[in-house]
Amino acid sequence: MDLFARSWTALRRAVAELPDEDFAQRSGCTGWLVRDLVCHLVIDAQDVLITLATPVETEPTRDAVTYWEVGTTPPTGDDPLDALVVRLAAAYEEPRLLKFHLDDVGSAAGRAAGLADPHLRVGTRGEVLTVDAYLTAYVMEWTLHHLDLVAHLADAAGPPAEGLARSREMLEEIAGSTFPSSFSDKDALLVGTGRRAPTDAERTELGELALRLPFVLG
Repeated sequence: MDLFARSWTALRRAVAELPDEDFAQRSGCTGWLVRDLVCHLVIDAQDVLITLATPVETEPTRDAVTYWEVGTTPPTGDDPLDALVVRLAAAYEEPRLLKFHLDDVGSAAGRAAGLADPHLRVGTRGEVLTVDAYLTAYVMEWTLHHLDLVAHLADAAGPPAEGLARSREMLEEIAGSTFPSSFSDKDALLVGTGRRAPTDAERTELGELALRLPFVLG
């Protein structure tokens, strides 16, 4: 839960420090500008609040790793929900309004996470997880989207090292295989989730794992 807080705080701080012109730059999410990604983070924060306020009594059906639905086709930006995010982001008109909304809802989500019983069972997406497992899954969400945020912004701060390391561990559990030690945590996540293609040298190092890439998390 501490890692959730550190990852989420770092991501919100990175957004808060962006100059207005950066909101019109490309993000690492296909088809989304930075402003679209920030709008998605507002929705993510709302999802955290909703989930933490949805206790259930049945046994967990997922954990932090099996929470993810894993596909092999990277998003194209044409999904109707992705397109809706673009329209919602455009409605804000000014970056300061998006910053304010993320800070407002995001701070509330962070406080709710800090107050939650880690052993409480909660429901989301038709599944049941402990709060601890749910928030650990979101370390991956925050870390990947932090990488998306700064993908084309040279001056923006990246995600915390511990969030990168934990997310790599979870991705390797999903893959059932480890990435070569020569891969940084950042590169393992970018290549592993299809955010960039491996170089020829990286593909050679990956061996048979290269044939199973990418692991698209949704």
